[in-house]
Amino acid sequence: MRENHKKYTQEFRQQIVDLYNTGNYSFSQLLEDYGITKPTLSQWINDLSPIQVSGTEIITLQEYKSLQKKIYELELENEILRKAAALYSGQ
Repeated sequence: MRENHKKYTQEFRQQIVDLYNTGNYSFSQLLEDYGITKPTLSQWINDLSPIQVSGTEIITLQEYKSLQKKIYELELENEILRKAAALYSGQ
């Protein structure tokens, strides 16, 4: 396990990404000012930057992935319920 692994709060991560997205701070400036590594900042920007999904709706990649996971879980539950209903209706 990494010994120098820093833990950042979700709020801090979002604040850094928001600073980047304003255009007032460059990528390298954020790296230098906050001591974040390149891969870490890249991942945060990728996961937490807003994505326009419709005219009025904006989500982050992280929220999108969470929604995909929830859809998958609901599809599995529905499949289980369909199979259970078929078993009980066949008796």
